[in-house]
Amino acid sequence: MAIKAHRHGDDLHKPALVLVHGLGSAATIWKSLLPQLSKSFTVYAIDLPGHGEAPLDEGEKYDPQSLARGIIEELERSHQVTELHVAGNSLGGWIALEMAADQPQRTKTLTGLAPAGLWLKPASGRVPSEAQSYYLAKVLRPVIRFGLHIIALRKIGYANVSPKWRELSYEICYDSAYAMGNATGYFQAWDGMLGRRFEAHVPESVPVTILFGDTDNTLPYPHSQERSLAPAHASWMVIDNCGHAPMWDYPDLIAKIIKETTER
Repeated sequence: MAIKAHRHGDDLHKPALVLVHGLGSAATIWKSLLPQLSKSFTVYAIDLPGHGEAPLDEGEKYDPQSLARGIIEELERSHQVTELHVAGNSLGGWIALEMAADQPQRTKTLTGLAPAGLWLKPASGRVPSEAQSYYLAKVLRPVIRFGLHIIALRKIGYANVSPKWRELSYEICYDSAYAMGNATGYFQAWDGMLGRRFEAHVPESVPVTILFGDTDNTLPYPHSQERSLAPAHASWMVIDNCGHAPMWDYPDLIAKIIKETTER
């Protein structure tokens, strides 16, 4: 499977921490956390197939379980990583859950940042309105470098994602818009979620933290935050004044939570 793992840090004696992005995103979404996390871990930021620098292979399966197995196989093949901590956002959070369920002997801890898949009723088909950000990024791709300086465009692109959208750096906005506009695997990964939800078992031997922002408009409460589908032993957190990308809104806090989870 075409998965790209970007390594941050050269001290391979540090524990491996794998970061998995969401739909239409890329490894660059984790930039604000890397300075802190790389002090304690060798960080592997993933590009899923058809996202970031990873090519798209039409012959592969892109459901969360297949992507989870693909990540573990790629890390062992290319980086000789056989034990890891994992954190993921949105679709990446769902993939992280599948990694822990499928390979609990390798997955030491799990932090889910607004993970997808915790819904009682899975979607049966694409909803065009939910692809608004993707189409906007595609249309504005030729002018995105300059357009993000316009406050009205930033509001359209980010007000629904983050209550702190006015404070987001230009780099965060540019990286995310560029990733979305160039995500050739967007619809394949989306289709991989249709008709599915997270239903696997994560053993208690794997410490789990799951957190959502209180203003998550992408996966809102209660429809997409069903606790009964999460591991029963998970530590569940809700962060005030926080949206669907907690690592943007509170990077220092999220880095701290990830580190505390790995120490449990």
